Amino acid sequence: MENAAPPNRTIVVIGSSTGGPRTLETIFSRFPLVDAAIIIVQHMPLYINSSLCRHLAKTTQMEVGIAEDGDPVEHGTIYVAPSDVHLKLVGNRTIRLFNDEKVQFVRPSIDVAMTSLEKSSGDRFAGVILSGMGSDGAQGIRHIKSIGGATLAQALRTCAIHAMPRAAFETGKVDQMLPPEGIREQIIRIARTA
Repeated sequence: MENAAPPNRTIVVIGSSTGGPRTLETIFSRFPLVDAAIIIVQHMPLYINSSLCRHLAKTTQMEVGIAEDGDPVEHGTIYVAPSDVHLKLVGNRTIRLFNDEKVQFVRPSIDVAMTSLEKSSGDRFAGVILSGMGSDGAQGIRHIKSIGGATLAQALRTCAIHAMPRAAFETGKVDQMLPPEGIREQIIRIARTA
């Protein structure tokens, strides 16, 4: 008997840095349980990991936790990438954490997480770039657009630091530049139309 095909996944990867935690709290304020897995790659010191998860868990109906190596990618869950290691998805189904060189001076790298997504006829993707310094995430946005995903970036006027969303926008591959509340609505729409 043949094995059944794995169920389709909707995967949203959100990258943020300076100013990101406050924006994330706005995005996930009153955020419902949706049919998607959400990966957050936030540049932050290790001691912030647990507090960010606690804050987000208070605002959303989604399950929230720090990603662990080998975690299955499940709908209804927000995975926060831990500090000081890279996160990638294997086959769009399994989280892998690995200690490798910094990419664009950061670890975890948004680009590493986003570019690990693999084009699949059944899976749907979205990439989101929020406030932050540098250009991490621009390459990832290009990749997500190339595999048919939706791409969003935070409206520059709402950013504490607008370098990352500007770099994403300058790729020409961002579908929409939105304030945090607009990003929330788009993620919900993408998940519910999956």
